[in-house]
Amino acid sequence: MLIFIIGYMGSGKSTFGKKLAGKLGYEFVDMDAFFIKENQATIAEFFKKEGEEIFRKKEQEVLQQLLTKENAVIATGGGTPLFFDNMALMNRRGITIYLKLHPESLFHRLRNSKTGRPLLKDLPDKELLGKINDDLAEREPFYQQAKYTFKGETPDMEKVLRHCHL
Repeated sequence: MLIFIIGYMGSGKSTFGKKLAGKLGYEFVDMDAFFIKENQATIAEFFKKEGEEIFRKKEQEVLQQLLTKENAVIATGGGTPLFFDNMALMNRRGITIYLKLHPESLFHRLRNSKTGRPLLKDLPDKELLGKINDDLAEREPFYQQAKYTFKGETPDMEKVLRHCHL
């Protein structure tokens, strides 16, 4: 079984995914870290050199590789569900869990970690909340295609396990 954790950057996908994988005895894969290893460049470096369009194509290639795994929890990139047929692929191959956070919560989490995030790195704090709100308006229809949605501020592991029949 594959479990995909989706949500906006800073929503806690990797942190929660590691805990969930540990609880289930599954392998944990951070898709961004996997991408970095496969492409020998950080996401910020890759974005700067190749641009977002090529990044998204490479990201889908990484997703295709990960779809062959068994018994793994995969924390996706925040934009992964938006491109190509990624969301449909993840829903067909496994369980998708959306960690949903309020924009203010995301703002507080992201304001001090913008440097490694190419879509935020040059954004002043005063514009960050607007960017988050705009992005969520665009992304929410994709994120809502997840089989399960949980509040990301404090996801209850037992509730997740129960609701997802894990």
